[in-house]
Amino acid sequence: MPFITHYSPLTTDYVMQKRWKISAVAPERANALQTALGIDPALCQVLAGRGMEDAAAANAFFHPKLKDLHDPWSMKDMRKAVDRILSAMEAREKIWIYGDYDADGTTAVACLVHFLHKRYVPELVDFYIPHRHHEGYGISRTGIDLAKEKGFQLIISLDCGIKSAEMIDYARSLGIDFIVCDHHTPDARLPDAVAILNPKQADCPYPYKELSGCGVGFKLIAALADEMGLPAEEPWRYLDLVATAIAGDIVPMDGENRILAYHGLEKANREPNSGIRALARLSGMSQELRSNSLVYMIAPRINAAGRMGDARKSVLLFTSTDPGQSEQYAQQLIADNNFRKIKDNSVTEEAFAMLEKDETHPEKKSTVLFQPHWHKGVVGIVASRLIEKYYRPTVVLTGSGDLIAGSARSVSGFNVYEAVHACRDHLVEYGGHYAAAGMTLLPGQMDAFKRKFEETVAAMIGAGSLVPEIIVDAELPFGSVTPAFYETLQRMQPFGPGNSDPVFLTRGVLDTGYSRVVKGNHIRFSLHQGVRQLDGIGFGLADKFHLLSADRPVDIVFTVEESDWNGQKNLRLKILDLEPSCSTDPAPL
Repeated sequence: MPFITHYSPLTTDYVMQKRWKISAVAPERANALQTALGIDPALCQVLAGRGMEDAAAANAFFHPKLKDLHDPWSMKDMRKAVDRILSAMEAREKIWIYGDYDADGTTAVACLVHFLHKRYVPELVDFYIPHRHHEGYGISRTGIDLAKEKGFQLIISLDCGIKSAEMIDYARSLGIDFIVCDHHTPDARLPDAVAILNPKQADCPYPYKELSGCGVGFKLIAALADEMGLPAEEPWRYLDLVATAIAGDIVPMDGENRILAYHGLEKANREPNSGIRALARLSGMSQELRSNSLVYMIAPRINAAGRMGDARKSVLLFTSTDPGQSEQYAQQLIADNNFRKIKDNSVTEEAFAMLEKDETHPEKKSTVLFQPHWHKGVVGIVASRLIEKYYRPTVVLTGSGDLIAGSARSVSGFNVYEAVHACRDHLVEYGGHYAAAGMTLLPGQMDAFKRKFEETVAAMIGAGSLVPEIIVDAELPFGSVTPAFYETLQRMQPFGPGNSDPVFLTRGVLDTGYSRVVKGNHIRFSLHQGVRQLDGIGFGLADKFHLLSADRPVDIVFTVEESDWNGQKNLRLKILDLEPSCSTDPAPL
């Protein structure tokens, strides 16, 4: 379906349409998989589109094996890291675990703290999470000074440290060694640490480059367990926390991450960490945990602790062995998340109002907003909200002591980290990855940064990246949406980047007459194709309701989900977009 601007006669507004692109898959590959597997042809097209060449590859995809995890010893500096930790244990040195304040960092800290508490003197192991608002991201002087004051000789950083070369030099000058475990893109200058575990190092031979920060920490635990002669299964006790980090940090759900997340979800449902159990129960999750449960329910509550104040409680939640204490920490995280929602909503409304008044914004390729009073903990979330409406690479900034601090979020196909990197002359610090970044700058650099970011985005971004795009995996008639189909679809879990929830296209469906707008901006669908009727929900699609009321066929793109109402389970559609039926096919990939 070509990109168009659609005129809505009911609202007299111009509605920007999303582009639909259907995955181009060689029919013979999908047909061969269908013959071998005997499952729905649409699902075979999905598998073929995701690189499954034959039945063996598809079966390996459906059944990830822990034995296929890569050897932790193949990571550069792993031997140095393990030897330094073991020498610290032999010398009875104090070890400090230093982690980032988000879900990835705090789960990583919890895993390593728990492991070392079991294998070493607990009183000689402690952890530190920097305060997001007072210290910011990365290794802080405050943290190092406190480590020196408390007599720690070794610091192990998790999900941070790769960009903290100066702070690690400072620690060395105080007689403190550093082991850096990180997954963020390194700068040209690496920290002068005893060991750096980061598969993104240019000369690191580790085969999989997209581990989460907790995943790197997990590899360190696996190597330590191996060196200590522990059972190979010992590190597996942390898989549910690793899966939470993978889902929460939005790293690719392929390769080794898929194996870790798959088995981590199994553990989360079979024998969860007491913190995950408490969070799930208090959040009202009675069904089986899936990757979406971690992304939208568990991880935001963990992140809220760091956004709103002290992220230490997240680590304490996951390391506590007392169920009652776990419940108390979980309640605190849920309270933090409720407060986060209030701040998020108020800042988002103010940001929308600012952009509505900015007559120059429609002509720009980026969005950069600053208010000194905005809560630092929600600026990244607000940036994502602005992208949902305006679909531009976005930076939201706020006051942070004597500095300005903020977060950047990107649109599909645009590397926002590279755009921020191009603005480095105007920044004090920055870091991040393809889809998101953070930065601090001096107040006097605000205008220059804003101009440079806009110039950089305008020069780098393609026109297609400024239009939301829906990748369609396969066409699917309503008659194929059956419980057996859904059961096979769920075997493709866990979903995430690189293995997203499959999107389907159905042509020529009609409203039953019972579709309606709900809560002002959403559509509760009731559609039929022939004799088969399916219900669904479409968030933010109310401006297209007139397409249904015209009593003409429409084409829809959607994912399939299961609703559970009063114990009654039914399949329904989560509709992402709709258009009048036409003979023009979506553009192939």
